[in-house]
Amino acid sequence: MSLLSPEPGLLFWMMLSFGIVLFVLAKYGFPIILKMVDTRHDYIEESLRSARKAQEELARVKETGEALLANTRKEQAMILKETTRKNDILIEQAREEARLEAEKIIVAARDQIHAEKEEAIRSIRNEVSRLSVDLAERILREKLVTNEDQMGMIDRLLDEIEISKS
Repeated sequence: MSLLSPEPGLLFWMMLSFGIVLFVLAKYGFPIILKMVDTRHDYIEESLRSARKAQEELARVKETGEALLANTRKEQAMILKETTRKNDILIEQAREEARLEAEKIIVAARDQIHAEKEEAIRSIRNEVSRLSVDLAERILREKLVTNEDQMGMIDRLLDEIEISKS
């Protein structure tokens, strides 16, 4: 028996046992193995589909996020613009109110100055009147020392009043 040249009996039994093993494997082993390979193939295919679907969903979410971010930026810009506009309006209103208040203060000051001026003029007139009466009284006392002079003056004044009334 040489290792390089097998005997025909040995070849027969080896072929027979190989055939039986092949038959048993083909009948019972390969279907299970093929079923497992098919299951694994289906699992991998399903995983790939899920991965593609997840990738597409991620892309949609990313696009949606970018769109939301863009809208948020637009809204932020609009809010800032509106806030700036309202700020300008408030500043303008405050200026207008300050101007009106200043005008009121100026008008009140002018009225007060006018009233004080009128009061000063009245006071001066009263003082001038009082001084004039005092002066006239002194002059008349000196000129009308006697009763006759006083009576003549009274008669002359009464005549002038009657003439002015007529």
